[in-house]
Amino acid sequence: MKNRQWLLARRPDGPVKDDDFTFVETDVPAPGEGEVLVRNLMLSCDPTQRAWIAGDTYLPAVKIGEVVRSFGAGRVEKPNSPGFQVGDVVLGLVGWQDYAAMKSSGLNKLPAGTPLELAMGVLGMIGMTAYFGLLDVGRPAAGETVVVSGAAGATGSLVGQIAKIKGCRAIGVAGGPEKCRWLVDELGFDAAIDYKSEDVKARLRELCPKGIDIFFDNVGGPILDAALARLAMRGRIVLCGGISAYDAAEPPPGPKNYLNLVSKRGRMEGFLVFDYAPRAAEAIGALAGWVREGKLKYRVDVQHGLENAPATLRRLFEGKNEGKQLLRIAE
Repeated sequence: MKNRQWLLARRPDGPVKDDDFTFVETDVPAPGEGEVLVRNLMLSCDPTQRAWIAGDTYLPAVKIGEVVRSFGAGRVEKPNSPGFQVGDVVLGLVGWQDYAAMKSSGLNKLPAGTPLELAMGVLGMIGMTAYFGLLDVGRPAAGETVVVSGAAGATGSLVGQIAKIKGCRAIGVAGGPEKCRWLVDELGFDAAIDYKSEDVKARLRELCPKGIDIFFDNVGGPILDAALARLAMRGRIVLCGGISAYDAAEPPPGPKNYLNLVSKRGRMEGFLVFDYAPRAAEAIGALAGWVREGKLKYRVDVQHGLENAPATLRRLFEGKNEGKQLLRIAE
């Protein structure tokens, strides 16, 4: 038995490339005291991974020569910790590899029979990010206008639907006519703006005549600046991510329209979903209920093969993913 691994070879300069990593084979590790050996089944690909390999963030940077960090799901092969047995399916920071020997304290067990696509999608980190980011940070009220950037992505698509559940207008900004049609026709957004072919500023003026009450930002850059220009009185901007700048060699200049926060008495606030871990059950219960009721729809994009990990991560930055990006590496 061998353990295939992707190791970080260098810090990326611009878009992630295959030779930023090294693909190696090692022996399968033995679990130490308080650890379990996990056979990884599915990996999550998230924009934050680009930040983790670039430098220190809210977590220390992945070191050169270390396994690339990622969330994933796997099956317990050898437990060496109370409370775990062979066959348990677990979630954790397993990394880009076939096998991981992990502290049991860093793993969460899934109820038997839970589909991995559901657990790692709407009921996982992206679902909790959308739930707490909109409801706790954005604090929507019925009748307000919510605009979401990266709206066809894993988190953005859920944010807009939760806004509708809470009685708000939902407007998505996405790239391409197919994604925009999906937002409106299938997910129930009130409108969508194609940033690739439309003037975002002009469309926001047209669709938000009274301003934007909540802007949920996954992108940053010019779209954030356009939203700041249309902020309503007491408007809120929820900073979830800035994927437009993750590949930039130097940080981009700040938004030109930030002083509109002063004149509109607005609020701009960032958050990390990890801060809400003690309330995970609350979010999962609500999200699962909305899925059962047909109020919350989701889409997963599953690629295959550990050897395709770098290419699958790149899909997020190339706009190729449709919904939550996953990589299945074993059945």
